Amino acid sequence: MKTLFKATWTNALSRVFGKFAATKFPSILQLVINYAYVKITGVDLSSFGEIDQYKSLNELFTRKLAYDRDITKDPNAFISPADSLISAQGDIKDHKAFQIKGFSYDVCELLSDRFEEDVVASIERGKFINFYLSPMDYHRYHVPIDMKVLRSVHIPGLLYPVNEKYLKKIPSLFVKNERVVLECVDNGNKLFFIVLVGALNVGKMTLSFDKRIETNKDATEIKVYDYEDVSLKKGEELGMFMMGSTIVLLFEEGFVEIVENLEGKKVRFADVVAYRK
Repeated sequence: MKTLFKATWTNALSRVFGKFAATKFPSILQLVINYAYVKITGVDLSSFGEIDQYKSLNELFTRKLAYDRDITKDPNAFISPADSLISAQGDIKDHKAFQIKGFSYDVCELLSDRFEEDVVASIERGKFINFYLSPMDYHRYHVPIDMKVLRSVHIPGLLYPVNEKYLKKIPSLFVKNERVVLECVDNGNKLFFIVLVGALNVGKMTLSFDKRIETNKDATEIKVYDYEDVSLKKGEELGMFMMGSTIVLLFEEGFVEIVENLEGKKVRFADVVAYRK
């Protein structure tokens, strides 16, 4: 397999920050760090544990909810996988989707060449939704509908920030950044992709069902993992970002209708964002 890229200062900085965030400092110093982070980013801890229970920044980033959220029992409803901002939504046309209004990218390049052509072709004229997780957001992501995972592909890449400023500045940013792509089907064998996009200071992206995937490392080659029996239920924890980033959902043609007027709005994990037709 060919080398994909040469790491930049953003990759190096992200690894350094990842080590800092994973460090458990003496309790008083850690509390100061936690308070500073909460104040600077505007984190709302009302749905989570007390600030002094987090022994590192990573523990604060990846905090669990203190209580379960209500998950719709409607089998046709897709829920938001995360607390996030919908930065773009719409139709895939000519293999293009938008990272933000006015800035498109090629979905074939986003997914890589590690998926069969007919599989990738099935999302042409389908739908997409982008979920941006800011540093203040809850960083765990969840299963959007009862599904099976058929394949995951880890694609090393750069680690540009994925906030609005950079989405409007760097063409095809999602394609340039490190990402993990999940090929999924619902219980009717309709296809969709979940794309986890890395970003500056994202120390790691994890998958709850496969611990082999390690991101923000020195890897330069794409790795493919195929599965025979990975079935997940709506609302289950799928993994976590260690710092904010982006999730992209790509749906095959004729599969879903997206809830209208979500673009530019905040959603929470468990909010309904689309319905199966």
